[in-house]
Amino acid sequence: MQEVFIYTDGACRGNPNGPGGYGVVLEYFDQEGKKHIKELSGGYTNTTNNRMELMGVLKGLEALKKPCIVKLYTDSQYIVKAFNEGWLNNWIHNNWKRGKKKEDVKNVDLWKKIIIAKEKHNVTFNWVKGHASHPQNERCDSLATTAADGDNLLEDVTG
Repeated sequence: MQEVFIYTDGACRGNPNGPGGYGVVLEYFDQEGKKHIKELSGGYTNTTNNRMELMGVLKGLEALKKPCIVKLYTDSQYIVKAFNEGWLNNWIHNNWKRGKKKEDVKNVDLWKKIIIAKEKHNVTFNWVKGHASHPQNERCDSLATTAADGDNLLEDVTG
């Protein structure tokens, strides 16, 4: 299986409920050792930072055409902990409720899509410190903020 590195970030102006965007950088090396890079971004109206962080992960995984070994890097501890510390499994087991008060998990629509998108891949989630001169994270941040500030924003429809 091809090894792919996916870097993601999300941004929201006036979080919550402002314009937002996601940025994704996908990198892999072909059989000759040549590095390939693909960038993705998109902007949405009336969204949240966490939704845009999740959208970056989703769009990165959906861009893969065949099963891959994926090393995904994000500055969102929300995402990394959900997968690496079992939060997501607990939410699913508790019918998308969290905590002692059994509050509704937010962004269930995107979590469910990510679960489906990652099924055929071997994905590891890794945290990188944001705004700490990590080149790919900085590029993702630039893509996300540029998308959030764009003119052709899509409506962020939950469901």
